[in-house]
Amino acid sequence: MTADATGRGRIAVYLAALLVVLVDQATKYAVQSTIPLYESLTVIDGFFSLTHVRNPGAAFGFLAQVSPAYRFAFLVTVTLAVIVLIIFFLERNRQAGTILNAALALVLGGAAGNLIDRVSQGEVVDFLDFYIGTVHWPAFNAADAAISVGAFLLIIDMVLRKKND
Repeated sequence: MTADATGRGRIAVYLAALLVVLVDQATKYAVQSTIPLYESLTVIDGFFSLTHVRNPGAAFGFLAQVSPAYRFAFLVTVTLAVIVLIIFFLERNRQAGTILNAALALVLGGAAGNLIDRVSQGEVVDFLDFYIGTVHWPAFNAADAAISVGAFLLIIDMVLRKKND
């Protein structure tokens, strides 16, 4: 691959990550502007609602019960480390494949989206609420979805690389 093609590929990864951040922040803004905190808007009765909640912790409320100062410092530090590591990897491995680049773009954008919330509001805005009857999956947001899909793509990339070795 030529340096020019590699440069365009890297730019595409960063643009995709930026798109994730923009979608994440736009959807969170829309929810905060239209749905009062702790209220829901039913989309599919008995299955899916838009529910405005806040998560002071990490995924699934991890660390939500820890002191706010420690939790904030820990989560911001870990998120910044992940962002720096992804950028470092992208800059050092300019010939990463499409699946790996897509995975890293999704994780990078999702991490940045949630970091924006954490730094500006001290917690993350969640609103995607899936459930069956009274059993709810923990609410999440577009950044969380991007991180999850990115992690899944990372696993696929690792399996494919192992298979090709």
